Amino acid sequence: MWSLKEVIAGVFLAVAGLVATVIAIGVRAIFRNFASRPAPSPNLGDNTPHVTIIRPIKGVEPRLYDCIAASFRQNYPQDKISIRLCLENDTDPAYPILQRVLEDFPGIDARILFEVDDLALGTTPNMGPNPKIRNLSRAYREARGDIVWIVDCNVWMAKGVLGRMVAKLKGHNVGGDNIPYKFVHQLPIVVDLIDYSTPVAADGQPLLAASSVEDDDSDHLGGEGGSHDNPKVWAQGGGRLDEMFMATSHAKFYSAINTSRLAPCAVGKSTMFCKTQLDHATDPALNPKIPRGKSLPTGVDYFSHNICEDHMIGDVLWNAEFAGYRNHGLVWGDIAVQPMSDMSVKAYAARRSRWLRARKFTVLSATIFEPFTESFVFATYFTFAITTLRIYGIPPTWPARVITWLTTITVWMLVDFLGYRHLHSGVTMEVDEDTPRFARGSMNRDGIKSRKFSEFLAAWIVREALALPIWAYAVVFGNTVNWRGRRFRIRRDTTVEALDPEEEERSRQVPTPELERGSSQNKQRVD
Repeated sequence: MWSLKEVIAGVFLAVAGLVATVIAIGVRAIFRNFASRPAPSPNLGDNTPHVTIIRPIKGVEPRLYDCIAASFRQNYPQDKISIRLCLENDTDPAYPILQRVLEDFPGIDARILFEVDDLALGTTPNMGPNPKIRNLSRAYREARGDIVWIVDCNVWMAKGVLGRMVAKLKGHNVGGDNIPYKFVHQLPIVVDLIDYSTPVAADGQPLLAASSVEDDDSDHLGGEGGSHDNPKVWAQGGGRLDEMFMATSHAKFYSAINTSRLAPCAVGKSTMFCKTQLDHATDPALNPKIPRGKSLPTGVDYFSHNICEDHMIGDVLWNAEFAGYRNHGLVWGDIAVQPMSDMSVKAYAARRSRWLRARKFTVLSATIFEPFTESFVFATYFTFAITTLRIYGIPPTWPARVITWLTTITVWMLVDFLGYRHLHSGVTMEVDEDTPRFARGSMNRDGIKSRKFSEFLAAWIVREALALPIWAYAVVFGNTVNWRGRRFRIRRDTTVEALDPEEEERSRQVPTPELERGSSQNKQRVD
């Protein structure tokens, strides 16, 4: 007969087995599906569908020109592409950069749309406060063709990505099956541009200078990160922590969930779907799974009362029934690359807190379970389990526990190191003269060199050590976030309310990274 302590140990051991299995699935998927450059997409000729690329933008991001220009450089028939760059108004500091992009690519149907000019926002019944949805609402509403590709402004993608995403969405995979998907997306990674041994960014550009293709007003990366009042690592090290998180913990579980296809899992950096299907899925008259009586608009506007709109779009399409379609498809081999620069450690913690708060009521069970998937917590309850259960023969002494804990942490760290190096190697990247240095990968010519193990280890330890405190602060101690310069309270039904100025002062809130970073041009991030 087991004692209560042994029963608890048995439960912990089962949880550890589940987590280890999920990690194994994710790691296997990463090494298997990101092993070589993906094949070119099939040439559909006259049957090539039209795609509207929507890029919501607020403020100047690191290497913004390169990221936006990537949409214009896609190997896809130019007459089948429409690009809509969405800004709040023409005072946004990103506006001159977008104008330059349009001047450099005159042969594509591309326009800059201002939110302030969208009269429909004021006449659409029950339009919510979500600033990103309001920003791209017109572009979605007026989209040419049926396929919509929404890409955050701080994301770079290779030239063949559009063709392969369309092929997967429509079921035209080379050498694969012909079953279409309702929703396709990419695995994102972050590349930190900061070289902590020098006063310049890792892509060779001074922190206060522009990108290689932009002039001085387009990509200022100074501000708080350049302050001499704080050590450089504290003031600018948040980008390295984000890089670490996205290529280790996030990549493993993102790949595992999308391999098993047991539940929807999309972070929203780069997502593609059919407009007609989303309109259908958000119409209660056509989709019985949608609650009636709320009188919400359809399409992307349906999510204007939510703040975790990327996940919820995928969730609604996942649950909508379309005969002959699979749910979600991750486009293996194609990585969405986000350059990062001048983010403080405090800003990283704020960003992770906002991310957790935004989704804690949307996927509550996954959010509550998340600490059990972090290395330090995992090693603790796993060590307790196998030193408590006598069948393993490990004595319940402190020396044995310490050795077991350290061994578990070491194995976990080495697995993360291998996966991190692989995703940042650039082995799947299509590299040409237009590929920016941050996206080339360590194994390709002129790419950012692979991080030294000592750099990796330092960032890994800090990231892992911060995971539980950030989770506790975000999940337990508040429901408000600051996003795109506005403050919102997240309700338990996953909707949000914008806070008035007086209430903002009274409420606990999580500041977003853009408000922690000193640069006036790069202070309003959209991720």
